[in-house]
This record gives sequence, C-alpha cells and structure tokens, in this order.
Amino acid sequence: MDGAQTPSIGWFHSLSLPGGEVTPGVKSAELLGVEADVVFRHGVAGKRVLDIGAWDGFFSFEAERRGAAQVLACDHFCWSGDGWGTKAGFDYAHERLGSKVETRECDVQQLSPEAVGTWDVVLFLGVLYHVKDPMRCLEQAASVAGELLVVETATALDVLPWPVMRYYQGADLGNDPTNFFAPNRRCLEAMARDLGFSRIEMTIHPLLRPHWRAPELYWKHSRVFMHAWR
Repeated sequence: MDGAQTPSIGWFHSLSLPGGEVTPGVKSAELLGVEADVVFRHGVAGKRVLDIGAWDGFFSFEAERRGAAQVLACDHFCWSGDGWGTKAGFDYAHERLGSKVETRECDVQQLSPEAVGTWDVVLFLGVLYHVKDPMRCLEQAASVAGELLVVETATALDVLPWPVMRYYQGADLGNDPTNFFAPNRRCLEAMARDLGFSRIEMTIHPLLRPHWRAPELYWKHSRVFMHAWR
C-alpha cells in the first residue's frame, strides 16, 4: 500500500488485496496464514461465523474466503475504544475485496443472543488477555456460540498442575498496558467446560516454543488456540 494514499491507517493485519497489494501490518501475512490454518482447521464452509475483535478483519475475510455462509465482524476496542487501531483498515479492505462481511460495533461485554444472535462458529482471537473480567467476557462469547468457540490467547504458568491465571501489572505483558490476564491451559479448559463445552482441543501456537519444555521460560507467557465444542 502507498502510505501517501492512506496516511490515517495504522495497520495491524497484513492483508493480501487484489492487484498484489499487501497492507503493511504489524502482523505479517505469513504469520496470519499460519494462524488461519489452525483457526480454520475444522472448516467453516456453509457455517455462520462471528468474529469478535475483528480489527482490520483478516480472520473475518478469511472465513468468507473459505466458504462461510455468513460472517459478522464486531469490534469496539480497536474501532472506537481504547486501542490504537481504527475501523479505517477494515473498511478499506472490505471495499477492495468486494466483501459481503457484515459489521457491528459491539463491546464483548454487550454480546448476547438477543444482541447479535447465535452463530455456528465464534472466533475470540487475541481478546481474552485485554479484558479486565476474563471469565465474564468468555461467558459472553460462549453465549453466542452454537457449535464451536475458537479462542486464541496468551497463556502463563502452564507448568503448574492447577487451573490458575496470572495478572500483569502495568505494561508487563508485551509492553502493553491494555493486557491484564493470561490463564494457563488448565484454567482455560476449566473455564470452557464450566461454560458448557464438552470437547476441548488445545493447540500451541505453531511458531512459538512450548515454554514448559524450556525451564528458563517456565514463568513466562506463551500462546494457545482452543477449539471448544458444545
């Protein structure tokens, strides 16, 4: 993208657009592609998909590209809230792609079947550690997931045998003061089971080293994808 044409857009997602254009996102197209293969490993063709915390929309547009019957992208934090992003990137990509993805500005704590309906697949990617009440927000996301909830989050303390969550003071996690909590994998699974999910699949981020195998990293964070089915 020519920065002189769109100086107001601060991209997070590197999106591949028609004509060979790739937006200059913080997150590379290669990394997003690896993550998408995990997120969508069980397919979304013919499914109704809700993308919570869509930001520039990579996963919304990818769900559409992979054959989802309907996609709703929702965000508040990055579109008009406390995040550094805006909706400008999503709108630009939406137009360039000729996308039919629908949008709604909605804070995660406002999610409910009454507000947005129930969706076959709900994506809750890179959101959990940004919220001050993670159990409540996970519950709100779960409430609109009819079949499958996909969560991607930072984790911490995975070496511990109990379900626990770490709190990050100030900007201790990623030098970002909007990061607050990271559960360990046992905690994330326990939360999901208490919210009514019976089958859980955990996948460590394929490009990160599992920190429980590296003693010097035991107390640091990693990242995980969770697929949870009713």
